[in-house]
Amino acid sequence: MGWFISVVRAESSKLSKVDWENLQFGRVFTDHMFIADFYDGAWRDARIIPFGDLCLSPAFSAIHYGQSIFEGMKAQRGKDGDVLLFRPNLNAQRFNISAKRMALPTIPEEDFISSIKALVDIERNWIPNRENHSLYIRPFLFGNDSFIGVKPPENARFVIFCCPVGPYYSTPLKVMISEKYVRAVPGGAGFAKAAGNYGATLMPVKEIKEQGYDQYLWTDAFEHRYIQEVGTMNVFFVINDVIITPELDGTLLDGTTRDTLLHLFREQGTKVDERKVTVDEIYKAYNDGTLTECFGSGTAAVVSPINLLTSSHGDIILKSDREDSVSRHIKKKLTEYKLGIRQDHHNWLVRF
Repeated sequence: MGWFISVVRAESSKLSKVDWENLQFGRVFTDHMFIADFYDGAWRDARIIPFGDLCLSPAFSAIHYGQSIFEGMKAQRGKDGDVLLFRPNLNAQRFNISAKRMALPTIPEEDFISSIKALVDIERNWIPNRENHSLYIRPFLFGNDSFIGVKPPENARFVIFCCPVGPYYSTPLKVMISEKYVRAVPGGAGFAKAAGNYGATLMPVKEIKEQGYDQYLWTDAFEHRYIQEVGTMNVFFVINDVIITPELDGTLLDGTTRDTLLHLFREQGTKVDERKVTVDEIYKAYNDGTLTECFGSGTAAVVSPINLLTSSHGDIILKSDREDSVSRHIKKKLTEYKLGIRQDHHNWLVRF
């Protein structure tokens, strides 16, 4: 039996005050949020209330020990007016994988999805009717013990809020290959959407943005030889018309967009190779003319072309955003699935 969700509506809506022409990613929030609390060994008090600040003890465990995870999802409006969620079961599954890694209580998949549907249904008027726009959904979970001893929390809070968003990246990316900093190591939590994974990248990325670059292409911790992710995205290369992406080895996030792109590439007959990818291999392919594209994939960024890779070995200059590019073609196909334009024979969409 699923959660009973109580609802308290906001007295007024902020919707009319939104500047839709200048919508900044992640800065405008809808009228309501979802909260559920875990205590005495069970999830309780599932509720939708007006969006607002959280009241927390200064000793709450997540702020001291990083017991915090999150997901990123999008709701879009189909051509028939239905609200569409894309493969939310994968978000639910990964959420629980992350929760286990951070010693947090898991959430039944049915309750995770029903909570999102309940909140988005109330906020459906916030879904933008604009190209490349959507309602971004942020579920997160954190330890909520009022106790500063280092141990798995006995109390936790699950929160969901939403924000209307436009494109995350509006132009092709300029990327520096990491030869110093590290995102994840074997045996660590690189596969989890844990808050600390992102917090630790902010200073290195700030450094290279001051030099005119957008993101880091993260490499392994021991030799800086093997490629992991680009910024907060999975990364793909097109070499000799083969789609090559790093294999999931515990240091990478198993992205929903990544998984979907691999399905779509294979379905259309494009050869895909999931394996270890080295920096030297990328430079060799560029120098012999067989590297034609590089792009990142993720929920927020969708498919983002990369036109420049740089390191101490020199610059790799590409035209990954050209009209006939693989990245542009596969992004169009993915978008058509998400909007219900293509027949959903995979059963990827949840409609309501």
